[in-house]
This record gives sequence, structure tokens and C-alpha cells, in this order.
Amino acid sequence: MLSNNSSGNGKFDLTEKTAIVTGGAGILGRYFCEGLASSGANVAVVDIDKGLAVDAASKIDVNSPGAVVGIECDVSSKDSVDLMLKNVIEAFGKIDILVNNAACKPADLERFFAPFEDYSLDTWREVMSVNLDGMFLVAQAVGKAMKENDMPGSIIQTASVYALLGPDKRIYEGSKYQGIKINSPAVYAVSKAGVIGLTKYLATYWAENGIRVNALVPGGVESGQNERFKRQYSARVPMGRMAMAEEMVGAVIYLASDSSSYMTGQSIVVDGGLAAW
Repeated sequence: MLSNNSSGNGKFDLTEKTAIVTGGAGILGRYFCEGLASSGANVAVVDIDKGLAVDAASKIDVNSPGAVVGIECDVSSKDSVDLMLKNVIEAFGKIDILVNNAACKPADLERFFAPFEDYSLDTWREVMSVNLDGMFLVAQAVGKAMKENDMPGSIIQTASVYALLGPDKRIYEGSKYQGIKINSPAVYAVSKAGVIGLTKYLATYWAENGIRVNALVPGGVESGQNERFKRQYSARVPMGRMAMAEEMVGAVIYLASDSSSYMTGQSIVVDGGLAAW
């Protein structure tokens, strides 16, 4: 049965819902937080950097109909995830929506963008500890809380178009990110493919509990790449450009709301048509 908000524009209304967004102060996360809050939800902006989380929350709170708080969490640590969950429940009493979004780039970008043949196992494990282990730990904790409270919920997990496609190496010729020569590392593609696998598993596992689990699959988002990369990437996209971060928000609101009440185990690809070619 649909909720009372299931007719007309009310299907997108998130009033009285509580949402957690991990990586909430990041490139996509802050837009997800703003979008959820503007749709009426109470939002926990969760980030490994407490200062950034609190600052992002304070900026959103000014114009938000719901309450917004910033909470520190290292998603690769079970103890930190458990404490984050406790803090969110103390603040809002329940959890209805999880945007499982946190991801990792090591501080040493040259290690992250190293050739596959020379890739460090330590770097591989560092990225996986957040991109995949963190997804598991947060989904496990939040899904358990939703199940124990006997409440329907929506979990949205951020993957990537590179979970579906191999990278076109030609895009990366002469390309840089924050001045560093870049590529698309295997660890990123593998971790994001794992997100889709986890999404499908949890969708079937928790379906009987009314917990829906879907994946958001973004294409390339402008975030500090050089102009050459932007041109070369855009030439591979039917719409002829990279995405802006805010263009991912509509899909998140849809998946969080009653508008997607019969959708679970799916991947929504927002890539300007890249995967269609």
C-alpha cells in the first residue's frame, strides 16, 4: 500500500522522512543533501571530515524545511559506523533513507592513478576499504535498523558508469585532474561494479521487509579535470558534455520517494547517453 503522499506531486514529498548521506560534504553528496532537505527530509550530512560535514549542514539548514545535522564517520570502521547510526537516531528517532555515497581517492593521487601493472596492493585495499567495505558496513547497519523498526525504507547506492563499461583510454590522452595525469583505475571500476552487485543482493534480501535498494550510476561529472579531458570525454557522450553534479539529484529524490515505490534492485544510469553508444 502506498503512503498518504502517493498521489500527485506528493509522491516526491519527503516531509517527516530522515535521510543519511555518506560522503555528504563531497562533490555529489552536498547536492544530494540539499535536494533531500529541500524536499522536506531531515538530513544527516555524514562525512569523514567533521568540520566539512558541520559546515555543509549549516549552509543547507538556512533554507531547509527539515532539520540538518553534520556527523563525522569513517565508513571503513564498524565502530565509527555504529556511532554514526546512534547519533542519527538520537537526533531524528529513525532512518527512512540512506544514500550510501562515500568513496575514496587517496591523498597521493599519483598512487591512485598508477598504471595497472604497477598498482600497489596497499592502495587497492585503501580504496576498497571505503568504496566497497564502507558500502557494506553502512548498508548493514542502516538496513538492520530499518528492519528492526519494521519500517519501509529506501537505500540508494552510488556506483559509476565504469561499473558497466570499460574506459576508453583515448579520453585520457593528455588529461589531468588537479594537475596530475589521470586514467580510470581498475580499483575504481571493480569497486563500483561491486556496488551494483551488493545492490541487487540486498534488494532481494530485504524486499520482504519493505526495504528497497537501488543504485545511482553517474557518468562523468565536472570536478576539476582539465579542459582537454572535458573536450575528449564530451566527444564520447551523445549529449556532448559532462554532467554537472546537481543533475544527479533528481534521480536520488525519485529513488528516495514514493514515486519509485515498486522499484528495487535497479540501476538508474545518468550519463548523457554514454552507455547507449
